Amino acid sequence: MKNVVQHIEALIFASEQSVEVFDIKQVLRDAMDYELTSEEVEEAIAVIQQKYADDTFAIQLCHMNGGYQFLTKKEYNKIINQLQIQRSKKKLSQAALETLAIIAYRQPLTKLEIEQIRGVNCDYSIQRLLEKDLIQINGKAETVGKPLLYGTSRLFMDYFGINSTADLPKLKDILTEEQRIGDAVE
Repeated sequence: MKNVVQHIEALIFASEQSVEVFDIKQVLRDAMDYELTSEEVEEAIAVIQQKYADDTFAIQLCHMNGGYQFLTKKEYNKIINQLQIQRSKKKLSQAALETLAIIAYRQPLTKLEIEQIRGVNCDYSIQRLLEKDLIQINGKAETVGKPLLYGTSRLFMDYFGINSTADLPKLKDILTEEQRIGDAVE
């Protein structure tokens, strides 16, 4: 197949989410009737990564969440942040962010468990997070009524630039002395 690297580059560029090697192989097989090994795909990806490592490009090819995605280089964060500020109407509310954090750290869990942690109704926040594809339904709990279980989605991983929830900051690293409640027990 001619231009394998360009086909893979176009595929990754056109995707809104990270693309896994398996998916690249499958798309090339189905669309171009061309079989590639995982090693051949990885070699093509290495060529693309090397190309975008050049300072003339504002983007780079990153490995995240088990796949590959084009992202802006860190030195352009300021201008991208300004764009995000202008699009702030699409921001998550404080309630939605709190709900998302609870789900990210404690998943899978039910709406009732989220509400018990937050102390308020979470219907609206959960609905908004589902609409934005930041969380997903991960099945049903084996309890009375079989409530839905919620967890983070692939888009959540892509959005925050992490490979798994293990990459989230540890809560002990986030908490400061002023944020602690009650006396420490030794």
